[in-house]
Amino acid sequence: MSDHASAKLEILPVPGLPEFRPGDDLTGAIVSAAPWLRSGDVLVVTSKIVSKAEGRLVRVPSDPEARDAERRKLVEQEAVRVVARIARTVITENPLGIVQAASGIDASNVAGDEVALLPADPDASALALRNGLRERLGVEVAVVITDTMGRAWRVGQTDNAIGASGLRVLHAYRGQVDGQGNELAVTEVAVADELAAAADLVKGKLGGTPVAVVRGLAIEDDGSTARSLIRPLEEDLFRLGTNEAIAQGRREAVPARRSVRQFADEPVDPEALRRAVGSALTAPAPHHTHPVRFVWLRDGGTRKKLLDAMRESWRADLASDEFTEEQIAKRLSRGDILYRAPEVVIPFLVPDGAHTYRDDRRNDCEKTMFTVAGGAAVQGLLVALAAEGLGSCWIGSTIFAAGLVRDVLGLDDRWQPLGSVAIGVPLESPPPRGEVSPGEGLLEL
Repeated sequence: MSDHASAKLEILPVPGLPEFRPGDDLTGAIVSAAPWLRSGDVLVVTSKIVSKAEGRLVRVPSDPEARDAERRKLVEQEAVRVVARIARTVITENPLGIVQAASGIDASNVAGDEVALLPADPDASALALRNGLRERLGVEVAVVITDTMGRAWRVGQTDNAIGASGLRVLHAYRGQVDGQGNELAVTEVAVADELAAAADLVKGKLGGTPVAVVRGLAIEDDGSTARSLIRPLEEDLFRLGTNEAIAQGRREAVPARRSVRQFADEPVDPEALRRAVGSALTAPAPHHTHPVRFVWLRDGGTRKKLLDAMRESWRADLASDEFTEEQIAKRLSRGDILYRAPEVVIPFLVPDGAHTYRDDRRNDCEKTMFTVAGGAAVQGLLVALAAEGLGSCWIGSTIFAAGLVRDVLGLDDRWQPLGSVAIGVPLESPPPRGEVSPGEGLLEL
């Protein structure tokens, strides 16, 4: 396959075109203004004059504020989906599949009581113009219809192809070898977009020159159109707009939490863990108290001392239950994750500020209320860790050895352990849960 570049190009403006109105003969006007067109030229046409000639103008109030309000309604009507809203800018996907500002609706270079929609089918418009020029001038040209767009991660706008006929809109270099002998793997040049941007250098926005000709490029018609430039949704790594991404993240935040028992041999970012704990501590609590503490066992010696003591206590409990040595060993192995995990955090309930009542019923309720608050904080930690890309597994063992845990860690009787959380970078990313249904867990009365 040849290179898409040419040794020399000319970019020629087409001056002298009239102000177009619905029903005007666009092809005839271009024939009159550019009888010098040659076969092999690329005619680059601003979409605005195509929209005007095709009657894609909408009457709106001439009052600036009312006009803008009506334009915004049209933007929403034309949008297939809203990708993002940033201040007064609305980024949408329009019916053509193009993601751009305001669904492509424009109030520039039109009368004060009008706004322009994009052509209904720019590829068809490009083909019709190409066929018309062939019939009237006997030339075989390519046609590119353009619109101005912003670009992700880049400041400023450029013209892009929204309609095309008669040229290869994409030039793929996969499998080709460069001058240094490197095989090109993914390079694919959007030739039609490059032509659109190049032509705009002579068309401009204020000079009333909506058409230009690029001469000298080997156009290599392969039947492709500008629709080929729209990346399929399933291949689009950035298919979600800001609003959609935030909404999806909110929906998936809790289901994304999975119990992870195998961790990669890499450190946990301490700031990520601190952020997760901070998020967890936003859980609701009774009486405006702060009854949850998280103890991060960063010292390896302290962690091993605690886990060894807990293991022996558990072993004694199992032996008293008359388990066999084999059964005891199997059960004790469940706690190995707390030895292996890169980090371990122990949540505690410290119910300072709990109310005391004159009867056991209300005191029991108070205890339950604080326990629920502790559970909310633990779940908050697990969800926040998942949001940070960290795996976790909640283990309840410290609950069964509360006094021992307090003794080893030097804590007083107020501190009630709520299990342990093993934390690390997942060895493998947990699979998604799929659709989550409450099932029997929800009773609607």
